Amino acid sequence: MNQEVTSAGTVPSQSAALKFVVLLGVVSLFADITYEGARSLSGPYLNLLGASATVVGVTAGFGEFIGYALRLVSGWLTDRTRRYWALTIIGYAVNLLAVPLLALAGSWEIAVGLLIAERLGKAIRTPARDVMLSHAAGRLGRGWGFGLHEALDQIGGVSGPLLMAAALYARTDYPTAFGLLLIPALLALAVLVAARFRYSQPEQFEPRTPKLETRGFPRAFWIYLAAVALVAAGFADFPLIAFHLKQQQVAPDNWIPLLYAAAMAVDAVAALIFGRLFDKVGLPILAAVALLSSLFAPLVFLGSLAWVFLGMALWGVGMGAQESIMKAAVAEMVPSDRRGSAYGLFNFGYGSVWFLGSALMGFLYDRSLYALVAFSVVMQLASIPLFLLVRTGKK
Repeated sequence: MNQEVTSAGTVPSQSAALKFVVLLGVVSLFADITYEGARSLSGPYLNLLGASATVVGVTAGFGEFIGYALRLVSGWLTDRTRRYWALTIIGYAVNLLAVPLLALAGSWEIAVGLLIAERLGKAIRTPARDVMLSHAAGRLGRGWGFGLHEALDQIGGVSGPLLMAAALYARTDYPTAFGLLLIPALLALAVLVAARFRYSQPEQFEPRTPKLETRGFPRAFWIYLAAVALVAAGFADFPLIAFHLKQQQVAPDNWIPLLYAAAMAVDAVAALIFGRLFDKVGLPILAAVALLSSLFAPLVFLGSLAWVFLGMALWGVGMGAQESIMKAAVAEMVPSDRRGSAYGLFNFGYGSVWFLGSALMGFLYDRSLYALVAFSVVMQLASIPLFLLVRTGKK
């Protein structure tokens, strides 16, 4: 078997690192087709199986919380065991195979269990996958490496819902539509296994550095985490935006998923552009992104359809940064032997605050759109001084 990462002490070439990032990006592409396709239909499917709106809401919220909270454990386990590939493959297997099994769910209780299992699998594999990605991205420029991975990821994020929409348009029933997602799930796992055999030791992409005898993370990391938490708190989730567009009749029903797909396309392009800029400028680019994305809330929640298009584009810019260069920055601050725990903590903090912020914005929506918009804008703008302070703290 031809392995491009073999001999200890040898730093593989930049082209090998690029191939590795692309392979993981292709895995994410097929994975996103699978579970983003499922997420686009999970609400109506649960309703069809007899679940209430409360069950749907609690399932979505709890699944996301579990998906982020358990990354604390999987991140610690990643650093403790260094079994990057084992954790990644197990996590992807649970994450992906739970989706087509929805086709066999005969009750909403079983479907809920499978949806939560899908999030659990993502929690298991994400820190280990991100650590491996950080090693390879270090050879390319971490912003560019994570940005390229996010761009490929979002191609799947756009394709999955469109595939499901096409399946339903062709009068395919829900179980059959979920069954079709077995194809991208198996493709993702096949590419993942191929990557495992071709690049068995991805930690060799990054030259070894002396182990730092430290019990905690650097001060810059905690300031950075606070900044990211503020962004997450003020960033409205798409279901709330879709709810607003529907309730206020801002956009026709069939335009709403197209707006989401368009935002995901912007996400992919933004990840590439801002990834490059991060490698050249550093953390101040995140301050610029926060300034740009803070404008989405007034445009989306207070504007007409034309302004909503612009607002969703800015929302996509924010998402592209959050899913790429925010992770790249963690790798710049934390030594490689602590990176799994750092990613676990980062994802736990980000996801928990996102959940709390989303709940608060839902509460504010029922009372005042202006209060919701003000909260969103203020939280994101408040992150800017902290992003700049992290830069100062690193010097």
